Amino acid sequence: MGKARDIRRGNVCGDSKNDPPKEAASFKAQVIVMNHPGQIGNGYAPVLDCHTAHIACKFDTLLEKIDRRSGKSVEDLPKFIKSGDAAIVKMVPSKPMCVESFAEYPPLGRFAVRDMRQTVAVGVIKAVEKTDGKGGKVTKSAEKAAGKKK
Repeated sequence: MGKARDIRRGNVCGDSKNDPPKEAASFKAQVIVMNHPGQIGNGYAPVLDCHTAHIACKFDTLLEKIDRRSGKSVEDLPKFIKSGDAAIVKMVPSKPMCVESFAEYPPLGRFAVRDMRQTVAVGVIKAVEKTDGKGGKVTKSAEKAAGKKK
């Protein structure tokens, strides 16, 4: 049972019966590198600022480099990306994190990539692979409200 004092930055509230928020195991995102001094490859693990969460996420696999304007694939499985490039990337959060695809929930589907105290890239989430675990905590007030509806 959760209490109001258990709520922390990065937590997401939702309807426990209808599409409850779940932890993301990994997600596929379109990332545009704006300001990175070097090359970004598989295994890069910067901090992601998504909604109010501030969590390190690993660039697990660079799936494809894409043209920024048309969105068409330019190169499959690139070795690295650099400033000015756009890519589709599989990302894995280092801690439990709740995100959604930009198409379904825009506020939970966009993020900034921060490294060296600056924003190095921005992105939107295309698809999310969620964990099997049931949703998060259900507060007493939510339980009472659900009981009254029956």
